[in-house]
Amino acid sequence: MTLDIQFKIKNNPYYQRYIRENSIWYKVLTRNPELFKEFEEKVKEEYKLRPTDRLERMFTTIEMIQSVIGSLK
Repeated sequence: MTLDIQFKIKNNPYYQRYIRENSIWYKVLTRNPELFKEFEEKVKEEYKLRPTDRLERMFTTIEMIQSVIGSLK
């Protein structure tokens, strides 16, 4: 694994957590450092860090607030 990738993983808690839970990525990134983009996508998918996931959480929160306000009326 290149030093650049090691620093990226060390500086991001999501990357650290994911690579500890899915240790096969140690081997994959050591043998093919160019697969780091794929690793990033897997992390974003697993921890719901994509923009679409954020929008979904926002809409869910708004719906919950609307239902609470509706029940207070």
